Order: sequence, then C-alpha cells, then structure tokens
Amino acid sequence: MTAPARIKQQDMTRILRGAKKAGFSRVRIGIDPHGNIVVEASDEVAEPVRLNPLDRLLGTR
Repeated sequence: MTAPARIKQQDMTRILRGAKKAGFSRVRIGIDPHGNIVVEASDEVAEPVRLNPLDRLLGTR
C-alpha cells in the first residue's frame, strides 16, 4: 500500500499565489529529503538560455 501524498496540488497552488501576491517574479518550489517544502523566491530576471551551436546540427533543439 502506498502512503498518501505529503504535499498536495492545493499546497503548491497556495504557495505560488502567495508568492505572486507578494510581488516575486521567480519562484522555485522543491521538496527536501525530509519531505519539507522549500521555497526560493526572487525578483531577479531569469537569464536567457544559451543555445549550444551543435544542438542545431544534432537536431536536439
């Protein structure tokens, strides 16, 4: 028998809404090995993803 989920979708939604309401533009949610919710929030602009020129040749992007 499997254990019930410790963190539910409702918890994630509540965290994201709270962060948005607080004015954060970037939010990262994680779960540590003990099952605790870890939230990292910042106002920094995300860095653009740098593409590797070989990705185009290999067809991976």
